[in-house]
Amino acid sequence: MTDLLVDAAWLASHRDGVVVADVRWSATGGTAEAERAFEAGHIAGAVFFDVDRDLAGAPFVEGPGRHPLPRAERFAETLASRGIGPHDRVVIYDDAGGSVAARLWWMLDALGRDCALLDGGLAAWPDALETGPTAPRARADVEIRPWPKDRLVEADGVARAVQHGDVVIDARVAERYRGETEPIDPVAGHIPGARSAPFPDVVRDDGRFRSPEQLRERFEDIGVTSATPIAYCGSGVTASLDVFALRLAGLGDARLYEGSWSDWVHDRSRPVATGAEP
Repeated sequence: MTDLLVDAAWLASHRDGVVVADVRWSATGGTAEAERAFEAGHIAGAVFFDVDRDLAGAPFVEGPGRHPLPRAERFAETLASRGIGPHDRVVIYDDAGGSVAARLWWMLDALGRDCALLDGGLAAWPDALETGPTAPRARADVEIRPWPKDRLVEADGVARAVQHGDVVIDARVAERYRGETEPIDPVAGHIPGARSAPFPDVVRDDGRFRSPEQLRERFEDIGVTSATPIAYCGSGVTASLDVFALRLAGLGDARLYEGSWSDWVHDRSRPVATGAEP
């Protein structure tokens, strides 16, 4: 157990002192399907967040890409409506290996909030699950903080980083990186010079995170050192898991390319590479 990652035993013994957040996302069924999954079974008392509705703004309107960060004012209101105050500790889980829970972790962490992921996610919880909707928590105070610019980067910044030889990592699965398939965005491939670091590799087969030492070795193998890399994915969601894993490995705070691949190829003049790179 660390400040970043807690296990089910720790959560069970500290349940009354934290807010538990359930983050679900359905790329095909949208918010309605994510809500159905939550109501079919969740940790008792958990508050629900949907990626599309709660953790993102309007695509290509409120910011770059398919899942831009919501406006700071709206996110502050979302937290307050869920009963999460500025001083609450939040433990976050999902049913997807941490790949969507990490989005809420990144957002809270970037704003200086106290938060951690549940190692192993929903599958690791040993107690019976609660079904149906959760009784709403009392409304909390609203605290509006702007998204920190030093934790984010835009497309031009990514291009400059690649030109300068800085490390840019692509968190999508290897087939999408190589351009062999692209199920969502209109162009396949990757940002030239980016290194492949698929987000599923940060967890073991049982869904729990690899050790900090294993994660450090994994990232160092692709050239990541203590220097701050840039992480991107398809739309800025699953890249948050690589950002989390880099922190867990003791490699500091990676910057997140908010719009990610969906923003990069939105401008067809930007270069695209396919195949494997060293």
